[in-house]
Amino acid sequence: TKMNRFNCTSDVHEYLGIAVLFYLSDAVTHLLEHKEEYTQFGVIRYFAEYFSSVKNSNHVLFREHNYVRATPHNRASFIRVFWRCYRQIGKNGDLLSMVEYRSLLQLLCPDFPAEMVQSAARIVLMDDTIDCVMSFSDFLYAFQLQFYYHEFLDNVLVIYKDLLAGKGPDIVIVPTSMSTKHPPSVPTEERNREEQHQDGVEASTLAQCIDALCDMFKCSHPPRSCMRDTLKQTDKVSYYNFLMSLAKHERIHQTIGALPSKTELLIDPELDQELEKLIAKISVSPSSNSSGSAVGLKEVQRKASPRRNFHNRRKMDVESDGSTEETDSSEN
Repeated sequence: TKMNRFNCTSDVHEYLGIAVLFYLSDAVTHLLEHKEEYTQFGVIRYFAEYFSSVKNSNHVLFREHNYVRATPHNRASFIRVFWRCYRQIGKNGDLLSMVEYRSLLQLLCPDFPAEMVQSAARIVLMDDTIDCVMSFSDFLYAFQLQFYYHEFLDNVLVIYKDLLAGKGPDIVIVPTSMSTKHPPSVPTEERNREEQHQDGVEASTLAQCIDALCDMFKCSHPPRSCMRDTLKQTDKVSYYNFLMSLAKHERIHQTIGALPSKTELLIDPELDQELEKLIAKISVSPSSNSSGSAVGLKEVQRKASPRRNFHNRRKMDVESDGSTEETDSSEN
């Protein structure tokens, strides 16, 4: 639900005490940093624009990685923005490499870490080389799982490694997603070495350990029913096979709430309509590109809003009509 997306637990007091204060603090910080610029709009209007942006999931565009990952709502919003911006890649059937997907993510979040993209690619590719190409939908589902449940999956990997080594699992909780620091991650080289053990571990034992981890874990984790169902289907399981099964699970998509169902993943009538309007406008007046578009750009820039200025310089009407997203994605 929307409530669970904003906070790490469903407790209302924690929701009010952490998530709302986080956004208030961010809004006030940027208001003070750009006081002269924003006061011309009025403080009330500024806050209305800011929280409208948060509600509509546009607030994560061009923000730093620490902000993008700071709350479950921010993470779900970033996943949705990534899907909407680059959906056309999937419609065209293009296959891209991990490096290319990293470049696309860094257009939306300039300091987005390569390690996170590598981890998502590893879920899709598993035993294949990391340089292999992937479909948009495969990468998107893997990225959604890895990005949204990053801390939990790192803990699962620690347990998996202990089971693989024949030791009892030491369940160590990684710092929560509300921390402003990057949580410690398992190096990619170590992740890759674990996949050399093709047989994996006993699925029933891993399920018991994951269940215990969920009892201790205070932040977001996949629904227990999804993980139990996945692990019941096999006697032994490897770490990335387990994650790939979770990434494809429909209940995961419903819980996060960022993406539509699989059948509608490449369908967005609103964006398609805007793209058709844009193409029609260009085809009707091709000679107006130099003069007319410049005038239109000036008009857009004149109608500045606190939200656009706040989200750093370059974005035009991504938030309002999505047409820039579709145009950009078709170029990629």
